[in-house]
Order: sequence, then structure tokens, then C-alpha cells
Amino acid sequence: MIEFCSASLVYPNGVKALSDVNLRVGRGEFVFLVGPSGSGKSSLLKLIYRELFPSQGKVFVAGQDVTAIPRNAVPYLRRRIGVVFQDFKLLPQKTVWENLAFVLRVISVPRREIRKRISEALDLVGMIHRCDSFPAELSGGEQQRASIARALVNNPPILIADEPTGNLDPDTSWGIIQILSRINARGTTVFVATHDNQVVDRLMRRVVALDNGLIIRDQDRGMYHHVPEPESLCNSEPQEC
Repeated sequence: MIEFCSASLVYPNGVKALSDVNLRVGRGEFVFLVGPSGSGKSSLLKLIYRELFPSQGKVFVAGQDVTAIPRNAVPYLRRRIGVVFQDFKLLPQKTVWENLAFVLRVISVPRREIRKRISEALDLVGMIHRCDSFPAELSGGEQQRASIARALVNNPPILIADEPTGNLDPDTSWGIIQILSRINARGTTVFVATHDNQVVDRLMRRVVALDNGLIIRDQDRGMYHHVPEPESLCNSEPQEC
């Protein structure tokens, strides 16, 4: 579903954000991307939806080389990728319902279909009762739920979340991660960059760790910090244990 092939990224000021990244995320996976600030997490995610362009290598999304598509095709790529941000990015002058409707009107979805999709997305994140509220009237957790609903309203096969719990308290953070887990259970590929060690350790999904632009760990059912495998109780020489 997502594949990086020897992808590197160097910013115009000479800062190397990513170096020779090789990574494959399969259809329907849930992956946490972890690492310290400045390790390259956000840069890696931005390569997926062509916010950034690699200096070297290739990035594939759903079999399509996104480094080769023309600029006018990028909006069509992004229709297949839902993106959730730490700072929500909701339109402040529009209600929750209007924020979601705006996304669908831009791509000319019929009005009857718009109502259906919005209702389904808000129901999934538990925000139907706040559909007429403006972002300023919502708590941080509610704004993030609305942001997730907006990312889902076009039924994308891929959902990317960049620090979705960064501004939230632990209980609210866990609620957001549970929503993302339910979305993944429906078949959506979910890729989450996070500093939140508690949700990573609690959910125990695949963990990819970055440091200084390099992948240093890729572990199924991993934890935020690397936990070494226990050493064998037996030596190489045959003996009783």
C-alpha cells in the first residue's frame, strides 16, 4: 500500500531529514512511527501525500509512483489519503458538518451522498451530537474527532495521522487511538507518527523507529522504546536447563 525505496530527503538549507529509507506498509496495517523531535517523522509522512518531494529514491502509494506523477495529478492522489494533524486544521468559521461538507463539495460529490457520508463519518467518531458546533465551541478531543471524521469522509484507503494526540490529556489520547484502531479494523491502512509512548505501549502494534533520518527499528507488536529479546537460559553447549 505504501512503499519507500531508498528514499532520501535533503532540505534546501542542507539539513538531511531522511536517509536511504526502505519501508513497506501493507494494506490494512496499523503502524506507529516513533522517534525524537527532528528524527524525520513528519517529513516521511509528507512524502506520502506529496507535500514534499524526495531528493533521491522513490515513494509508491497504492502501486503508484508518487514521485513521477505531474503536479496537476497530486489532488487526485490526496483523495485516496486522509490526513489528521496535531493542530486539527478545522475551518474556524464553519461548523463541524460544514467542515466535512466542504471537503466533499470540492470534489463534486452529489448532495444526497454528502449527507450520507458525513453522517457515517461523524457516527464513527462519536460526533453526531456536535455536528452544528463551531471548532471554538469544542474541546481539544472533540476537535480531533472532527478532524478524523473529515479525513475519513471521502472513504480513503489510507489514513495518516501526524501527532494526533500531541495536545491531549492521556484519557482523551487513548480515546483517539481507539477510534483509529476501529478505523483500521474496517480495513483502512493507518500510519501514525507519535511521541506518545503510553498509547504505543498499550496498543502493541507494528513500530517503526526513526533517528536522525534513519530507520533504526521495525518491529511487529513493538513498544515505544526498544525492549531486547530475553537471552536464552541455555548456552550453546548441550546441558540441562
